[in-house]
Amino acid sequence: MAKTSGVLLKLHVEEGMHVKAGQVLAELDPDKPKLQVAQAESNLRRLEHDYQRSQEMFAKKLVSSEANEKIQYDLDNTRAAYDMARLDLSYTQITAPIDGVISQRMVKEGNLIQLHQALFRIDDFDPLLAVLNVPERALMTLKPGLVATMEVDALPTAKFQGKVARIAPVVDPKTGTFRVTCEFSDQGKLKSGMFGRVEIEYDRREDALIIPRAALIDEDGKTSVFTIAEEQVPDEPADKDKADKDKKDAADAKKADQKPAEKKADAKPVKTHKGLVVHRRNIKVGYLSGDKVEVRDGLKEGEKVVTVGRAALRDGTEVQVLEAKP
Repeated sequence: MAKTSGVLLKLHVEEGMHVKAGQVLAELDPDKPKLQVAQAESNLRRLEHDYQRSQEMFAKKLVSSEANEKIQYDLDNTRAAYDMARLDLSYTQITAPIDGVISQRMVKEGNLIQLHQALFRIDDFDPLLAVLNVPERALMTLKPGLVATMEVDALPTAKFQGKVARIAPVVDPKTGTFRVTCEFSDQGKLKSGMFGRVEIEYDRREDALIIPRAALIDEDGKTSVFTIAEEQVPDEPADKDKADKDKKDAADAKKADQKPAEKKADAKPVKTHKGLVVHRRNIKVGYLSGDKVEVRDGLKEGEKVVTVGRAALRDGTEVQVLEAKP
């Protein structure tokens, strides 16, 4: 940004060039500021001579104290004007305020530059800042220093490591979010203005037991899942008529007040087979991450849970598992 006005005489940098803080980027016409410096310097020297002579005369009581003080005030004012003129002359050299890369040049040689006009845009890629708008429910979870991982659309196979630099202390009432700023080191690939997705790791659990989120059943304030186990299952009747006959015989035996011992003697052993049976089990969940959920209690490693068709199941139902193809 220009701190003075003038004609741009020379450019020293172009877009894409790396610059250091204090490096000269461009030069404005210095002729008029140089004349102003010379004029201020001449007035300063004259007043310095006048003040020195006034001091000698004041010591001899040839001039009043008021006259001597007036010359001193004029000298101080002229010295300040001289310093201001020198400062304006230094402003004819446009310097870089920070280290970085010239990402945009907004002027060319011969342009008339106005005060406070922007001439260049300098980007500092180390570190790069990513600003997130996070829902307010995470305000007490996030804190500076947490590990952050970023993926950008332009580089789908690359992941960039960073950290949370600062967190805004207020929530935007319009959006219900707060600002989180993350820092990522310059790795030569990230560019200013890229869009990406940032994942912040706010806790780590070693060897956590996780299951698909689709397996959860939330009812009556409790969380449960259907587990699958191999058990002995009674064979089903061969046909409906036989099942109805067995029910009728059981009803007749009850009416005749048949003794349990005689009934047991006449009963035939029930045939069974090995099958997969589901049982509903309450669990305690931990963190949720995408389509995965942490299980803190209620399951053991290696147990299978149902993820598809849960709505049609009841506790003790025999099921068939369709294994996914590799």
